[in-house]
Parts: sequence; C-alpha cells; structure tokens
Amino acid sequence: MKTFDYIPTNDRQFFQWVVVFLNYLFNALQRLMFPNEVYNSLAGMRDDFGGKLDAAENPATRTKLTVQAKNDARTALERAVRQAVKEYLTYNHAVTNEDRDGLGIPIHKSGRTPAPVATDPPDSDVDTSVLGHVTVYAYEKGSNHKKAKPAGQHGFETGWAILDAPTTEWSDLTHSSFDTNSPLILSFEGHDRGKTLYYALRWENTRGEKGPWSEIKSVIIP
Repeated sequence: MKTFDYIPTNDRQFFQWVVVFLNYLFNALQRLMFPNEVYNSLAGMRDDFGGKLDAAENPATRTKLTVQAKNDARTALERAVRQAVKEYLTYNHAVTNEDRDGLGIPIHKSGRTPAPVATDPPDSDVDTSVLGHVTVYAYEKGSNHKKAKPAGQHGFETGWAILDAPTTEWSDLTHSSFDTNSPLILSFEGHDRGKTLYYALRWENTRGEKGPWSEIKSVIIP
C-alpha cells in the first residue's frame, strides 16, 4: 500500500504547492509563531528552485547541468520544508485544521492511533553512481519494496561520519540526517571523494520515538 505524502512528486506541482504553502504562512507568521528567519530561508530556496526549474524545463537552456542544479535545489527545498513542518507546525496547538488545509499539510484525525516504536532497524542499500553523492535507501527488514517503512514510522534517521578507521560505536557517527521517505541523498565536496563514509540507520515513529540503530556500514564516497 502506498503511504500518503502531502508533498507532490512532480516538480512543477511541487513548486506550485510551495508557493501556496508560503503565501498562506506569510499571512499567519505571528499567529502561528513561525520564525521569520525560517520563513525567509524557505522563501529564498523557493525562488532559487523556481529559477532552476524554469531553466531545466526550457528547451533552450535544458542541459545535464541545469537539470542537476534543479534536482539539487528541489532536494534541499523539500528537505527544509519537511523539517519546518515537523518542527514548527505538526504539533503546534495554534495550527487549526483550517490552517492545515490552507497550508496543504495533513489534517489531524479526531482520534489518535498509537504509533509503535520500531523493534528492528531498517535494512539499507546505497547508490554511488553520482559523483559526490551517496544515496541511502532504507526499507523494512524482509520487505521486497525498497521504499517501504513499517506502519507508524514517520521516517528514518541516518547517523554518519567520515572516519579514518572502522568503528562499532554509534556515538562516533557525529552527523545526523533525517528523511520521511527513502532515499536520502548525502552530498559531499570534492575534497571528500575517495574517503570512507560510515553510517547507520534507525526508524523514528510519528511521536518522535526512535528504534534501535542498525549495524554500522561503510561506503567510499564517489
């Protein structure tokens, strides 16, 4: 069964959704206690993505570079929007269901369905076919669907670090990235290419409760 996602998949529809989301938010910043600096950051990323989307869709300017720039801008904007919704809107008591409808985010159900804490960590695969990018796929153990996550889980956290030697200590993974949907794309600078990335994953449910870490894996940054 496909899990509902309020973020549109199509790039142009996503951009239009962000425009509506931010327009509504702009008129309710004080009432919803939404930080101005976060709004301004999202608005700047929206404008950046919109310009790069236009360039990627225009036959006169569409190249591999403009498409990649559009994809990178989309990934950054979507990740920032999801984080802002989770941090400032999802559990904000000032946000009404009318607000949620205007923002284009999920409306709370009248009853609360318990969300279990994951007892097993995710399985994972990585793709290193794009230079400077490590794409992490997380999926439920025993699942044939590489994008599947257990019921009640909001997303997955990836702890990671570039290290000179192998580690078995999760505390050594000093960086953390979160995504609600697989895959998660980690981007690195040119000077990191050829270094070893160590990473582990764990599920997080809709109440923010985390399951156990997976074993620590490693991959060479392409």
